[in-house]
Amino acid sequence: MSDNNYKSRSERKKIQTESKRKSKNRKGMMKKIFVAFGIMCLVMLIVGAITAFAIIRNAPELDPERLKLAQNPQIVDRNGELITTLHAEQNRHNVTINEIPDVMIDAVLSVEDVRFYDHFGLDMRRIGGAIVSNVTRGFGSEGASTITQQVVKNLFLTFDKNWTRKIQEQYLAIRLEQKYSKDQILEMYLNAIYYSDSRYGVAAAADYYFSKELSELTIEDAALLAGIPQRPNHFNPFKNPEAAEQRRNTVIALMERHEKITAEEAEAAMAVPIEEQLKQSKRESYPYQAFLDQVLDEVEEIEGIERSDIYTTGLKIYTTLDLELQEYVEHVMTSDEVVQFPDDKYQAGITLMDNKTGEVLAIGGIREATGARSHNWATNPSRRAQPGSAIKPILDYGPAVDEFKWSTYHQIVDEPHSFTGEDREFSNWYSNPSHRGSMSIRKAMEISSNVVAVKAFQEVGIDKAKEFGERLGLDLDTIQEPYAIGGFTTGVTPFEMAGAYGAFANNGEFNSPHTVRKVEFQDGQTITLSPDPVVAMNDYTAFIVTELMRSVVEGPEGTARNVTIPGVPIVGKTGSTNFTEEEKREHNITNGIRDSWFAGYSPELTAAVWTGYANLNDGYIDTNQGEGQIARNIFREVMAFAHEDREVGSFEMPDSVVRIGIERSTGLLPSDFTPQSEIIYEYFVRGTEPVKESEEFIQADPVSNLTATYNEEEHRININWDYNEDVRDMFSYSIEARVDNGDYSLLDITQGLQFEIDSPDYGATYSIRVKAISNVNDGLESDPMTVEVTIPEEEIDIPDEIFDDEEIEEDDRPGRGNNGENGNGRGPNNDGRGPNEGRGPEDDENENPDEDNENGDIDGDDVGDHEQEPES
Repeated sequence: MSDNNYKSRSERKKIQTESKRKSKNRKGMMKKIFVAFGIMCLVMLIVGAITAFAIIRNAPELDPERLKLAQNPQIVDRNGELITTLHAEQNRHNVTINEIPDVMIDAVLSVEDVRFYDHFGLDMRRIGGAIVSNVTRGFGSEGASTITQQVVKNLFLTFDKNWTRKIQEQYLAIRLEQKYSKDQILEMYLNAIYYSDSRYGVAAAADYYFSKELSELTIEDAALLAGIPQRPNHFNPFKNPEAAEQRRNTVIALMERHEKITAEEAEAAMAVPIEEQLKQSKRESYPYQAFLDQVLDEVEEIEGIERSDIYTTGLKIYTTLDLELQEYVEHVMTSDEVVQFPDDKYQAGITLMDNKTGEVLAIGGIREATGARSHNWATNPSRRAQPGSAIKPILDYGPAVDEFKWSTYHQIVDEPHSFTGEDREFSNWYSNPSHRGSMSIRKAMEISSNVVAVKAFQEVGIDKAKEFGERLGLDLDTIQEPYAIGGFTTGVTPFEMAGAYGAFANNGEFNSPHTVRKVEFQDGQTITLSPDPVVAMNDYTAFIVTELMRSVVEGPEGTARNVTIPGVPIVGKTGSTNFTEEEKREHNITNGIRDSWFAGYSPELTAAVWTGYANLNDGYIDTNQGEGQIARNIFREVMAFAHEDREVGSFEMPDSVVRIGIERSTGLLPSDFTPQSEIIYEYFVRGTEPVKESEEFIQADPVSNLTATYNEEEHRININWDYNEDVRDMFSYSIEARVDNGDYSLLDITQGLQFEIDSPDYGATYSIRVKAISNVNDGLESDPMTVEVTIPEEEIDIPDEIFDDEEIEEDDRPGRGNNGENGNGRGPNNDGRGPNEGRGPEDDENENPDEDNENGDIDGDDVGDHEQEPES
């Protein structure tokens, strides 16, 4: 027992000793780690300090002259030629801080820099929040710039979102705060900041948007102006009133949070509709304003450029503008010399784009030479319009061909139909008849059938259609079945439609439409913008949908037959939208539409055109006056001009597609007997084309309109018939006859459509049958058709002085038609043959006796006139 206790104590002591050693070792290791970490931090601090010192040494000087004037951006065309410079000075009105009302200062500080009067140029709380955001979401995801920093970076620094610029920016901000007072810095900011539409400074902005002096600004006015600089083009209230109003209300809410205004004042300010605030003063516009609108929108979206940097630091923006095309587009839009417009309020928008690159060559935004950018009908999202049937290639047929490999022949029934879950039927735009039964999707596209389009959309499904449209650049948050025929909630712009249609022209590759090639900064740094093409669909889809749209332009019932351009392959789709019944009654509209579209392309260029009125008070498109065709006329004239001296290609069929002839009625391969008129050529995805031969025309049709007429004057039977004109040359015709109840005998085989029997027996009844015999397929012949004709008894006048009772010998009677051997059915050789071997039309001046009398009765009586009947 004691031994065990001893042993146990010994073991415990040993264990305790080992435990102490391990504890000492762990403490030693931790000490080493802390020492190493401390050394590393010290090294990093030293390196960081040295780096920061070097960066600060290279920071530019605070030149007072640069504080006075912003550096204006230059815009050049696709050939590098200067288009214009956005001149700030002509749209700037500098004011002192004492002229700026408190409500304006409160609004700006609430949204931009609420601790402006408390910090030393840097807001450490904002920097901390930005660091967390940048760590979790990536560098540059959120800024912490104070107003002082914004003044510095707008006037002295480049645009890189990197540590060098941030360190220099922070250093110079501190220096600026040391050199100038807070009021001076705020004055610099409010006089230099960009407010869109070439307006610099808060005074110029107040005059431009409200026609007010600064002293007249209300809370809602100040909040609206304070919200614009974050994204000047996007929050331009003339251009995007909804976005601007949301931004304004955000600023008002911040003003209330920071106790600059009361809750009641905030509520009252938010309740003011933005339209009531705005009163635009006369503006100076720039050349090609519609195009420049889009350029500035795109530059604002470039990653790596602060929104506030764009308009004050001397950027050089290289665009895709084709100056000659742009000038022609504006000429078409602003005059009646090329296209006739009904009045000045009739509006239009057009985008012209290169298919292969997505580069936009020209934009027509409004039918005024110097129109306000708020009314840019080509690109402005707030001016989107419902596309009508122009959406059918994008949401209906495109996804269906891509998903199901439909051919151009694919059949869908045009019949009364409803949207899913609705009892009310929607209608086609055409009538007489309003539904046409089974038709190919080629024909459906040609005549713009609503029923067939919706059925295609329903078969594809909303999700697939939405995905397809989004791959073509359309913004489709939520869609419903009425979208299939253009019943959008908001709509689309010509800019968006040109991009979407261009993918069909580009073998299924989508190039995002764009107007900017690159941006060059003052220090020589450049950002190149060349969006990578995205495969949006299979190449067979692009080609087959192109073929469908070819029928819109070239088909006999095509809705755009007037857009053809000699020597230039053109395809496209029309679109129009209607008014509600209530709108029609209220405005007395009998033949009018709201919107008219045409979007189309050649192998090189795509153009999308919208026309219409801003609102019903201005007018509506009168279809009785041909106003619905103006969009097509604009398209044709612009595209014709754009293709002058341009090498024109063709829509090349990809290897994934085959073109084959099929039978119109069956969709199968034609047989040897299929009439040429029944053979059509359609396009199929390779591997889906029909392989079975049709049997539709294997049975030869019988002859039609068979008649046999006795010509008493010439003592002759005239036989006539008809046959399908398309296959007539593929058949010969056998003529057989019998007298009374005798046997049938062959009279002739001819390729003509008539035959004559000379000198028939008086008083006899002739049964004549004709059948078609194939010249191609041995043994193929039709059922015979039979007709009868009775020859009247001969009337003989015998003088009394020579009359006796002797009967005429039986053998001396006129011809009895003895199997054709006695020449009663004679031809030229008196041998009973027809046109080939006997008598035919060429032997008589009267080639078709039936032409003289509807019933084939030469003499006008009923003698020998019988209708055909099939032989039992």
